[in-house]
Amino acid sequence: MKVVLTGSLGHIGKPLAVDLVKKGHLVTVISSKSEKEKDILEIGATPAIGSMKDVAFLIHTFSGADIVYLMEPPANYFDKSIDIGAYRIEIANKYVQAILESGITKIVYLSSIGAHTENGNGMLRYHYDVEKIIRTLPDTINVKFIRPVGFYYNMFSFIPGIKSQGAIIQNYGGDEKEPWVSPVDIADAISEEIDKPVAGKTVRYIASDEVSPNDVAKILGEAIGIPDLKWLVVPDEQFLNGLLHIGMNAQAAKGYTEMNASRRSNAYEDYLLHRPEKLGAVKIREFALEFARVYHQK
Repeated sequence: MKVVLTGSLGHIGKPLAVDLVKKGHLVTVISSKSEKEKDILEIGATPAIGSMKDVAFLIHTFSGADIVYLMEPPANYFDKSIDIGAYRIEIANKYVQAILESGITKIVYLSSIGAHTENGNGMLRYHYDVEKIIRTLPDTINVKFIRPVGFYYNMFSFIPGIKSQGAIIQNYGGDEKEPWVSPVDIADAISEEIDKPVAGKTVRYIASDEVSPNDVAKILGEAIGIPDLKWLVVPDEQFLNGLLHIGMNAQAAKGYTEMNASRRSNAYEDYLLHRPEKLGAVKIREFALEFARVYHQK
């Protein structure tokens, strides 16, 4: 099949592109950076260099493909001039226009846990808004929404706090298990969905492991040589002020704080109703080895 991938060669995009090429698909990888062209060619894919905001470029690149994998380019949460919600909605609307004008009928769309609701989910509300836009596509266009849970690599943000205060400091925590996911397992799931018939507009949740915050602290602590590492829970206001203090965009800081707070209430309600039958291969203890390498490099 002819497959078009957005997301360049990122945490998900690279293992996904490599896997699809190995399977014999004709893969085009979209990137906004011309310096990625060589890397894309080296894995056996075709580079398409351009902007996600350039609808003409998207239409040209999508045309003739059997299926397109879409994701929203990450926003810089420390850019104080950006309206993150408006940015994501703009990209979603451009995707819709390009899909309609290119004749694409099969889409795999990277969404997120929390996209099931517009209430009480902080920055995950943006994924709800985007899914709502994508669902306006006609019934002749089939979409599989991929909703991963919290990414392992987001735990790298714990490192400064561990080094400066000797603990993981968040506004959620405890002994209740939470789902986490590796980008490798997300890539594997997307590859599976690309090979399947896509019918209607349906959702698939992706998770690799289910571990409580307190157990995360124990596992990461053992990996980095701090076996008594603690996960400390602070009030939302204190957590928010900490994000603002390090220079985060106020909209992002508020959204991030509310997103974490939702982990204490409704973040996982739909996940638990549609929990994946099988968790991914990359478990927290395997990620902990990578975490330790990064921790000791910094």
